Amino acid sequence: MLPEPDPALCRALAADLRDAGFSAESVRTAWGDAADDAIARGLRSPADRALGSRDDPLAVLCRLFVLGMPQAEASVDGSLARTLAAGLADLGLADVTGGIVRPLAVIRPQSFTVPTPPPLAVPAAPPLPAAPPLAAGASSGASGLVGPTHGSGQWWIASDLDEAALGGPLAEDHVLGVGGASLTLAGLHLPTPATRVLDVGAGCGIQALRARAYADHVIATDISARALAFTRLNSLLNDVDGIDVRLGSLFEPVTGELFDRIVSNPPFVITPRVADVPAYEYRDGGMVGDAVVAAFVTGVGAQLMPGGVAQLLGNWETRDGVAGLDRVRDWVAASPVPLDAWVVERESLDPLSYAELWVRDGGTQAGTPGFARLVDVWLDDFGSRDVTEVGFGYVLLRRPVSGVPTLARYERLSGSTSGGDGLGAHLADALAAHDRLDGLDDDGVAASVLIVASDVTENRHHLPGAEDPTVIELRQGGGFGRALAVDPGLAALVGACDGDLPVGVLIDAIAQLLEVDAAALRADLIPRVRELLFTGFLRFS
Repeated sequence: MLPEPDPALCRALAADLRDAGFSAESVRTAWGDAADDAIARGLRSPADRALGSRDDPLAVLCRLFVLGMPQAEASVDGSLARTLAAGLADLGLADVTGGIVRPLAVIRPQSFTVPTPPPLAVPAAPPLPAAPPLAAGASSGASGLVGPTHGSGQWWIASDLDEAALGGPLAEDHVLGVGGASLTLAGLHLPTPATRVLDVGAGCGIQALRARAYADHVIATDISARALAFTRLNSLLNDVDGIDVRLGSLFEPVTGELFDRIVSNPPFVITPRVADVPAYEYRDGGMVGDAVVAAFVTGVGAQLMPGGVAQLLGNWETRDGVAGLDRVRDWVAASPVPLDAWVVERESLDPLSYAELWVRDGGTQAGTPGFARLVDVWLDDFGSRDVTEVGFGYVLLRRPVSGVPTLARYERLSGSTSGGDGLGAHLADALAAHDRLDGLDDDGVAASVLIVASDVTENRHHLPGAEDPTVIELRQGGGFGRALAVDPGLAALVGACDGDLPVGVLIDAIAQLLEVDAAALRADLIPRVRELLFTGFLRFS
């Protein structure tokens, strides 16, 4: 267990890291792109070779904190003049014995971009009640430091040593650093301001840090006391206040409290509940199948203020012939609090591929003793529930201010690309468009003046010698990177949306050009215009 972090030592360590130029860019430059990419695959030697005999502070810290390699105490003292090796030991980050500093954790620089929030893109929630006192046993993060921030920068994120540094499988209480799922969820955060945010399953604290950039106060919960210790450490190390931590499962630590934003990268990995199968706290929720995601979806509404939004990542099973997305729809319907829902399935795996992925993730590689046995256990578990596929995706849930849901969208977007840090802004824009459209009948849409989004391009494909295109495609450069085949009528309408004339006037003119009935064309195009506004191809002028 990490000791309670000393704020003064954390400030000293941050100053030392800053003086050494310990940033994501400088680290990658120190050993080159190829070696940096190899680290993500668990290979440390290319980076170590690239550093060669360098003994400057950056090289020492790269080996110690990124590669997890022991260093001479004198070199560490020279590189961390304020903290010293003894300070690292006091923070629980290293063991110092016989003049050698052995890391007990990694600290890796992580670049981030927090978009400047646009004008409020979702309806304002009613005023939040005063925050209740912290639950028994709660610990506060740093205080009196910095408030919400926006723009580009970097954090230093401490977490447990990975497989490469450990030289073997992870401990079951392993606290994961910033991985692909963490970055995905961080990019999905709505950039609109919030008052109180709940981070469920905080881990190393990356989502809490991200949330604090746009929120006044963040509560981070986890079933792992070790994870919450890293969250406290990372908030202090990055000079971020306003993050409180609470120990407990799902919503138990915040019973009776309400939030206007909830985010979660929960332990959604489906793991057999068998005694000799490792259950890693960072990824395994301790429930059968996808029950942890189901519990979150059905229970989150009671923690949301009217107008509040919850966002999470999850896995869901296709079982007994029922598609995974349909099962998620059933979970939303089972919520005692009515919810708007937008669920995006990004990819799916068959049971064998899923089993192999997560057995390897735990440090057991193909061809090693136990790999085939663990895969078989996973397949037996899936077979017991007649699981044929496992989906992964994003879930956005909202408690309607009116109490009546108006959004129920469940879609597969496996072939599209993500907009990275801009995806959260795209989601916020889509919600705003949905809410505006919900108040407009078809005549209202026809009276609206629209513009084409700046990232939209049009492709036309012709057969050789043909005058008219056989395919007209609209494609987004941002958002979900959607590609949409359209007919000449819709293509003409989108091309004419320049912020000048209302949609209805444009449709009438296009009907004349195409020599078709204007009323029929309007009936065909208006619903499709609604879809283009929600998905971001068109915008209100």
